[in-house]
Amino acid sequence: QVQLVESGGGSVQAGDSLRLSCAASGLTFSSTTMGWFRQAPGKEREFVAAIRGIGISVRTLYADSVKGRFWISVSAKSTVFLQMNSLKVEDTAVYYCASRWGDVASSAGTYDNWGQGTQVTVSS
Repeated sequence: QVQLVESGGGSVQAGDSLRLSCAASGLTFSSTTMGWFRQAPGKEREFVAAIRGIGISVRTLYADSVKGRFWISVSAKSTVFLQMNSLKVEDTAVYYCASRWGDVASSAGTYDNWGQGTQVTVSS
């Protein structure tokens, strides 16, 4: 059974950095895509970033809105990170970790497993 547990959310000022973590169990990172999504109040869940593989064979995908500011990575201890730099007010949302079999993808409907989410609030 796959379990995903996010942590690291909080309240920060615009321009600050924050690192989210997702502890995963019940899956093999080398053959699984891990993704981050977010959902702001009144909006649909949107793709943030995804990664597949570990070590030298890694594929990543980023939403245009976070390219150059956010960085997704995985550790050998089955944890996926989302490093968020230069945060903006519009980054405020609940951030979800998700997993899927196969290559990186941005469609939420193709992800099979989801965490409970962690709140990120960015104030001006």
